[in-house]
Amino acid sequence: MKEDKIYASQEIGDAPFRFNSAVAEVFPDMLRRSIPGYAASLEAIGSLAARYVTPGTSCYDLGCSLGAATLAMRQGIRAANCRIFSVDNSAAMIERCKGIIAADHSSAASKTPVEVTLGDIRDTAITNASMVVLNYTLQFLGLNDRDELIKRIVDGLVPGGLLVLSEKVIDKDPHMQALLVDLHHEHKRRNDYSQLEISRKRAALEDVLIPETVAGHRDRLAAAGFAHSGVWLRYFNFVSIVAIK
Repeated sequence: MKEDKIYASQEIGDAPFRFNSAVAEVFPDMLRRSIPGYAASLEAIGSLAARYVTPGTSCYDLGCSLGAATLAMRQGIRAANCRIFSVDNSAAMIERCKGIIAADHSSAASKTPVEVTLGDIRDTAITNASMVVLNYTLQFLGLNDRDELIKRIVDGLVPGGLLVLSEKVIDKDPHMQALLVDLHHEHKRRNDYSQLEISRKRAALEDVLIPETVAGHRDRLAAAGFAHSGVWLRYFNFVSIVAIK
C-alpha cells in the first residue's frame, strides 16, 4: 500500500480534487487514514449482500473506484446466478480496479462474475437489481443530479431490494458541525496527516464534495419510493444509510 503524500507536496497548488492516477495509486491508504469507519462499512456490505441479494439478480457498485465494495459484495453473496456491475468515471481507477478484480481467486470469484465499466453512473441502466452500493459517491454529484439517480435506483430494484448509501454529512446545528469537523481533523492528525495536508485537501474538496444532512438524504430516499431507511453506522461526520424498497 503506497502512502498518501499527495497534499504534502509543494507542487500540488490549489487544483481541485480529482480521481486521477496519482490518487488511484494511494487510494487505499487515503481511505484508511481519512474516513473513520470505512472498514466497518465494507464489512457490513458483505453481510447485507448475504441477506438481501437474491438468485438471478444484479448488483451494482456505482462509483466503484478500486472495487473494495465490489469485492465485499462478491464475498458476501450466497445466491446463485448473480452478477455485479461496477462503474466509475475515472479511467485511472477503472484500470486498477480491473486488475484487482482479476486477481481475486477466491471461491466467490468463480460463482459471481463482475463487469467493470468506465462510465458515468448517471447514465448507467439499473435493472433487476437486488442490491446497489453508493459508497461515498453521491456526494460528488451535483445536487440536481442526486434526486434523479436515487429515483432510477429505486425503480431498478426488485421488491425488497437494498441500497447502501455512505456519505460525508453536515449537521444542521452549527456548534455540532464545528465539533464533528474538529474530530475528523483530529482523526487525520492521529493518522499522521500534517495540518498543511489537512488544510490543502479541505480546500481541494471545496465545491467538489458537497455534503448534505442525514435528514436531507432520508427525505430524498422516501420521496424516491424507498419504504424504509435508517442510519446503521455513524462515525463523526461519516454515515452509512440502508434503504429498502
